[in-house]
Amino acid sequence: MTDRRLLILAALTLLTGVGAGAFGAHGLKALISAHYLSVWQTAVLYQLVHGLGMLLLACLGQRFGSALLRVAGALMVAGVVIFSGSLYVLALTGVTWLGAVTPVGGLAFIAAWGMVALAAYRSPQ
Repeated sequence: MTDRRLLILAALTLLTGVGAGAFGAHGLKALISAHYLSVWQTAVLYQLVHGLGMLLLACLGQRFGSALLRVAGALMVAGVVIFSGSLYVLALTGVTWLGAVTPVGGLAFIAAWGMVALAAYRSPQ
């Protein structure tokens, strides 16, 4: 994934994360239970944190040019889609089997951060 593409995805992830947070706080509050509102908030938190992570990786990629950082960025994108996406759907529908999918996104986040650490370790700079 190119740094430019990752930067665009990071900005869109942050844009939609802010929108999802506002929607949860104002639009969903009266429509879903406190439990599912908490699930929604967790999805928003991880989306925003990893959107910032993608933004950071896009900037670091220009400096270090590591293939590991590009893969880490792609894993963060996948993690947001799978982790946060499954939690959004769970909160809106109550479909509980999605709880089995969510950890795959979490593993993508963990792998991404591991790759960032490995890229930094391997960097000669």
